[in-house]
Amino acid sequence: MSTPATVGEATGLRLVRSDQPTHQQTQEPATAREATGLRLVLVGWGAIARATARLLRDRGARVEIVAVAVRDPAKPRSGLPPEALVLTRPQELGQVEAEMVVEAAGRHTVVPWGRAALSEGVDFVVTSVSAFAEPGVLDDLTQLAVRAGAQIHVPPGALGGVDALAAASKIGIDTVEHHIIKPPLAWLGTPAEDLCDLHALTGAEAFFSCTAREAASRFPENANAALTTALAGTGPQTTRVTLIADPNAMVNRHEIRAEGQFGELSVVLRNKPLKENPKSSALTALNLARCIENRLNPVVI
Repeated sequence: MSTPATVGEATGLRLVRSDQPTHQQTQEPATAREATGLRLVLVGWGAIARATARLLRDRGARVEIVAVAVRDPAKPRSGLPPEALVLTRPQELGQVEAEMVVEAAGRHTVVPWGRAALSEGVDFVVTSVSAFAEPGVLDDLTQLAVRAGAQIHVPPGALGGVDALAAASKIGIDTVEHHIIKPPLAWLGTPAEDLCDLHALTGAEAFFSCTAREAASRFPENANAALTTALAGTGPQTTRVTLIADPNAMVNRHEIRAEGQFGELSVVLRNKPLKENPKSSALTALNLARCIENRLNPVVI
């Protein structure tokens, strides 16, 4: 898989973070956008999608959720937008005339829904960035986006400082390290159980150190953010990731350090959990809502 710089040079596509306006902002008249709002499709209706929808509603964002994609339409779901269609297959996307498709359902949905959206010329927002750890996935979606004149958006998720890291990468970064520290219970149900005794820890233990690609492949949910760091910086193969279980940790913590011609970067985030799902960070939904709002805002920071 190519690094962001290589992808950009080869195809002309920009991987757009939430602090950048897109091409479509300058094409659609403001009066029309104010009247209709942004036509949005959410892939998934889990904790992140529900929290994002609530944030957009509470903040009065001019966004219309025209459809929600789910695997089982018969399963009861509370809080679905009353006017939203329920989709079950990517092939149904053409029915709703969406302007943006937001994936919030897991890495297995990135390729099918990404292909469907980008083939229609619709911008695609990816939250399950670990999908890009699979060889060829990012390149394939990139080529689709270029042909259709669409863009792939990668919000910061549970991270901060991604904009600075991406900017610094333009003149070269020598090293990037990302440490992910979580309470032992957060690592249950993952390969961490075979690498250390999560129930017997008395202090922090670094149980896995590898590249961002390997971390995201083996720990797709817990190390999803590592791929975001990698895409912003030096790439999945050169970004070093250390996974740590700490019985004294009260929240999930990310520590990112980078050095290069720009200087030094050091970011520490202690993320409070999302109320709807303690395994997710509240900042993930906040950053996703911001990414969507930036398609509409006259001032983007």
